[in-house]
Amino acid sequence: MLLQLHEWGDPDAPAVVCVHGVNAYGRRFRRLAEDRLAQGFRVLAPDLRGHGGSEWEPPWTIATHVHDLLETVDDAGVRSAAWIGHSFGGRLVLELAAHGPGRIERAVLLDPAIQLLPHVGFDFAERERADRAYDRPEDAIAERLDSGARTPREFLEEENREHLVESADGRFRFRYCQAAVVSMYGELCTPPPAPETLSMPALLVHAGEFGLVRPDQLEEYERALGDRLDVVEVPGGHIVYWDAYEQTADAVARFLEDPRAEA
Repeated sequence: MLLQLHEWGDPDAPAVVCVHGVNAYGRRFRRLAEDRLAQGFRVLAPDLRGHGGSEWEPPWTIATHVHDLLETVDDAGVRSAAWIGHSFGGRLVLELAAHGPGRIERAVLLDPAIQLLPHVGFDFAERERADRAYDRPEDAIAERLDSGARTPREFLEEENREHLVESADGRFRFRYCQAAVVSMYGELCTPPPAPETLSMPALLVHAGEFGLVRPDQLEEYERALGDRLDVVEVPGGHIVYWDAYEQTADAVARFLEDPRAEA
């Protein structure tokens, strides 16, 4: 499947591919792309199958998502690139490194969902089965802010304008397929590739307070990758490029511009 693709920057510049997580869409990377990356890179951010402007039909397996990504970037003329993955997107970058390591020049993992414990995956999937419908767009913003998230309101307002749509019943829902997300949470409980699969320079940004990246996973990656891996802990919640935008953007920009990270 060719995915909906969002782009910024010079088409002839080195490529960076950004992969979002569950419930999201490619233009969540707009601020990072326009403010920090587009001056030196061609930035591509697809909507995954079941999300945003891409088609929603199954299968929603990890293998299918990986092949969708490769087919889409191939169609865009990109053979190798730096890859940035958030959450489920981070797991897809790990899978891509196992499937075609020559495609990845540098890997950036933003609070990656390396592997969920079964009970965590079950709870997330069960929660996703509830209808996330809002009477007003403002209710979606209030829900996130009332949860204690540190997300700037302007980020949420942009999300509403681009990703929240009015349904036939007059209520507002985000543009993704709930069935796809339930399936994706199940996929995240499967064993991931070994850390050593990342044979290229890598950056791992994690939200310590949120705790999705477990201490044992961090230790395993640091032990296996050594000097190839930079680890940065940021404050706030899971969506690190929202809740800790400046720290995350600084870390990503430094890593991508570091000559030591050349493949």
